[in-house]
Amino acid sequence: MTSLGYDDEERQDSGGDARTAELADRLGLVRQRMESAVYAAGRTDSPRLIVVTKFHPAADVRRLAALGVTDVGENRDQEAAAKSAELANVDVRWHFIGQLQSNKAKSVAKYASSVQSIDRAAVVDALAKAIAREKDATGRGDLDCFIQVSLDDDAGAHRGGANPSDVELLAEKIESAEGLQLAGLMAVAPLGADPNAAFENLAGISQALRAVHPNATGISAGMSQDLEAAVKFGATHLRIGSDILGSRPAVG
Repeated sequence: MTSLGYDDEERQDSGGDARTAELADRLGLVRQRMESAVYAAGRTDSPRLIVVTKFHPAADVRRLAALGVTDVGENRDQEAAAKSAELANVDVRWHFIGQLQSNKAKSVAKYASSVQSIDRAAVVDALAKAIAREKDATGRGDLDCFIQVSLDDDAGAHRGGANPSDVELLAEKIESAEGLQLAGLMAVAPLGADPNAAFENLAGISQALRAVHPNATGISAGMSQDLEAAVKFGATHLRIGSDILGSRPAVG
């Protein structure tokens, strides 16, 4: 099978093994989809690709970095902390995208470039304290904060997120916290719903947020199954997992 965007010499430089070749092919296909979606949407900018590597080994992150991936996402702190420590010499940004418990904020502050799942005030408070400590200890930069907004009718009972009516209160809290930067919104299309309608709704919520907080331009939306709809409605970050990494590795 011919790689999309990588010749044989580049594959060897990136690791030369069968898994690297597989990842190069899958990554090429996703990048082609992104380019097509950007063109179809009439956009001149391209969203940032965050490759979601949950349940996959650190070796895959190393391979992806060699293939030009700069951003990876993780759902669980325990896994993210272990991988980021093992790959301290690999130049990638780590994004925490799973539901965050306040007691994990201290750990997340050690490695995360962004937290994309902020949905309640207690998490903001915990992150602010943790980032302040980490800044004093290591001089790390500010943390990009995305408010996860629920697009479900039941305000996040299924897939997490704050009620849209609570977004402005959370935004104000983040902006007033030293060390935290309000980056924008994150959302997941409701299960079984039309992603176009969901992401159009998200775009409207984002527009209202930017009217008050002009720098909160980020829209993290779109996964393997609905990236085209997300791009159409202005996503600035895409979170793609299975279409690049494949099925979860067998356990045991």
